[in-house]
Amino acid sequence: MSDGTLFSVAASALNAQSVRLNTIASNMANADVAASSAEETFRARLPVFKAESAKGQLAGVQVAGIVESDAPARMRYQPDHPQANDEGYVFLPNVNLIEQMTDMISASRSYQANLEVITTTKELMLQTLQLGQRG
Repeated sequence: MSDGTLFSVAASALNAQSVRLNTIASNMANADVAASSAEETFRARLPVFKAESAKGQLAGVQVAGIVESDAPARMRYQPDHPQANDEGYVFLPNVNLIEQMTDMISASRSYQANLEVITTTKELMLQTLQLGQRG
């Protein structure tokens, strides 16, 4: 794998993790948005990643799309809420904040690891160039 490919793979991973972090932020921001029916309720979203390959080698990661969770919406009895239905229930998104926080930590660490790949590769390239200057 060439150094240019390393940068490309790491950059694509940074992009993918950035999309993942933005999706998590959106899920968390909408976690308490009530609706009057299950159909109107915000659904948790999740990015889908796909490995890219070129000439039989790994070439990075691609965001293939963003899918909505099929978990049911949560119902809460709150008859005084303006969005309550005829039975007094409001529907809340199927966002699990604990899962989202765990996923955010994982995405953040993956992002940091890929930044470290770029930084280390750059430092090694500079050291290699300096070896050529000494001789």
